[in-house]
Amino acid sequence: MEQRYLGRTGLRVSRMGLGTLTWGRDTDEHDAADQLKTFWDAGGTLVDTADVYGGGEAEHLMGGLLDNLVPRQDLVIATKAGSVPDPYRRFDGSRGHLLAALDASLERLGTDYVDLWQIHAFDPVTPLEETMQALDLAVSSGRVRYAGVSNFSGWQLAKAATWQLASPGVRTRLASTQMEYSLLQRGVEREVLPAALDLGVGLLPSSPLGRGVLTGKYRAGTPSDSRGASEVLAPFVEPYLDDAASRIVDAVATAADGLATTALHVALAWVRDRPGVVAPVVGARNARQLGEALSVEALSLPDEICQALDDVSAPVHRYPDQDWSTL
Repeated sequence: MEQRYLGRTGLRVSRMGLGTLTWGRDTDEHDAADQLKTFWDAGGTLVDTADVYGGGEAEHLMGGLLDNLVPRQDLVIATKAGSVPDPYRRFDGSRGHLLAALDASLERLGTDYVDLWQIHAFDPVTPLEETMQALDLAVSSGRVRYAGVSNFSGWQLAKAATWQLASPGVRTRLASTQMEYSLLQRGVEREVLPAALDLGVGLLPSSPLGRGVLTGKYRAGTPSDSRGASEVLAPFVEPYLDDAASRIVDAVATAADGLATTALHVALAWVRDRPGVVAPVVGARNARQLGEALSVEALSLPDEICQALDDVSAPVHRYPDQDWSTL
């Protein structure tokens, strides 16, 4: 699998990432092992998790597979901290919480460092410089190699990245930002992606298949074994089952027929090769499904197909973002 640099850093990662959102909840240790082995055999290196995935079980499962199944040094392990199970405070970016969460993540992962540590979301209560200082302390201690953020808006990303760049050699520059991005969700193109491109921050798209809808599996209804049929995940899928989304899904299916490939491959190749994108993060139910996604490696979409998909999925740009959101 092709490798790409993560933002304006020296860290190279595979151009597809493995997501572990369901590990420890819907994905047991055997399926997790099969997925990781399939990913590694395909040349994948970037594995993304978080301290709250499966209540910590995703990291625990990953820790049990390191070295026993895949050499630690062959993987770029990314995790996140900052989300908290508190109905009154969803995110905690305080220095104390973040550093304690990092120690807990390292213990679950069974490693003394993570390659990429990400702030899971912006905390409007904690001063940003306090949150950023936690990143600096983590890197200077050797427990973290590179730092990033997740779910930051355009102005939040710009403020955080600029704060870090203000003291080069002292503060750790942001390597990445993780945001949802697909043909069904192009909102990051308004401000987040232009900011990331300007600041040299690499984008790691989550839900690159539009929460599974872009595979075309929902065109004839909701399959009984899909996320859309799950009581827990149905509200996650439902926003992408409207008429506007259906037109985009139909266009993806038409492109796939013309290229003699699958809708899954077309949707993944489109987002993978967008400006500023480093590696879409793909989650799968099992190793077979993951293998199908990873086989997109050899596909590059023709320019005319990309343009047609751009046109049918184009987000509405109005004042004031119409002038700076053209990629």
